[in-house]
Amino acid sequence: MDLMVLRLIKGQVKDYAVPSVTRISRRKNPYRVLVSCILSLRTKDETTIKASRRLFAVADRPASMLKLSAARIEKLIYPVGFYRNKSRAILQLSGVLSEKYSGRVPNSLEELLALKGVGRKTANLVLGLGFGIPAICVDTHVHRISNRLGWVKTESPEETELALRKIIPRREWIALNTILVAFGQNLCFPVSPRCSQCRVLRFCKRRGVDRSR
Repeated sequence: MDLMVLRLIKGQVKDYAVPSVTRISRRKNPYRVLVSCILSLRTKDETTIKASRRLFAVADRPASMLKLSAARIEKLIYPVGFYRNKSRAILQLSGVLSEKYSGRVPNSLEELLALKGVGRKTANLVLGLGFGIPAICVDTHVHRISNRLGWVKTESPEETELALRKIIPRREWIALNTILVAFGQNLCFPVSPRCSQCRVLRFCKRRGVDRSR
């Protein structure tokens, strides 16, 4: 049932814009995915994608990034949220990657989580979108929608990730975030989801839904 519902959602969102980090990942560059995740925090997708493209046109590897000043990076990524803090974070992260990993992004969950400022959401996105390693990235959309549908009954994103691993086929892990984020941004909103337009309404538990249209 879960896989059938996922396929229905996938069909419904196929014409929606995909998340900014997914668009960046089409080059299969783990460093770009990692930096884009930093830029995307509390920032709209369109702002993130434009800032990422400006930055990567100048520097898309740790070595070239370290040649830029914090002020230059700030100008390139503005107006992403907290652009000054993110500029410093990108430089610090690039320095660690250069010194400890010879300029490469590590491809294990443990090593990624050891990097300052990298949580499970970012680490799993880097593994999946950057390296093609099966991983489930659970952000606010994935956590909310998985519980709303009744796939899981969890309190935290990490609990949701572990629960989804048991019910979602491994071949769908990488794409799951892209599909559910697009679904959450365009249809299955936190408040007033467009249930009447949803193809999976008859299968949905509608947990936490107060109002719909």
